[in-house]
Amino acid sequence: MSGQLSRFQSVECPVDFVPVNENITRLNAAQTLLLAVIWLFTASPVIPAVLTIDFLLRAVNYGRYSPLNLFSGFLVKTFYIPVKPVDRAPKRFAAGVGFLFSLSFLILSLIPYTLAAGVLAGILVLFASLEAFFAFCAGCYVYFFLKKLGV
Repeated sequence: MSGQLSRFQSVECPVDFVPVNENITRLNAAQTLLLAVIWLFTASPVIPAVLTIDFLLRAVNYGRYSPLNLFSGFLVKTFYIPVKPVDRAPKRFAAGVGFLFSLSFLILSLIPYTLAAGVLAGILVLFASLEAFFAFCAGCYVYFFLKKLGV
């Protein structure tokens, strides 16, 4: 594992040098994508509530209690999906952004401003798809950009 951690030290931007499995984060994104698409057909406020709680748990470093994270971990173990370490800090930042989006999504779906909630659901679908299918974490790029600016 120490060889894997040395890889993180070559990154230009500050990171916390704590690895997480990128394959688990990609499976989390796939589940987010699936839930958001289901919401588009059902408009059930339970879905944005679950996403809001889940993103919050991951953003504040309680991912071990995240329902999506737990299921992703189960899938990784069951199907022997390899560990692909990436730094935790950008993923936590991205989860924080996801929390803000899903909280807004929840509030708009409860009011109900269905069209606005649908737009946010669509944005979640877009960015979850990028992460799930292409390992492109937009929030991670924003994190690195903000770190370079000194934020």
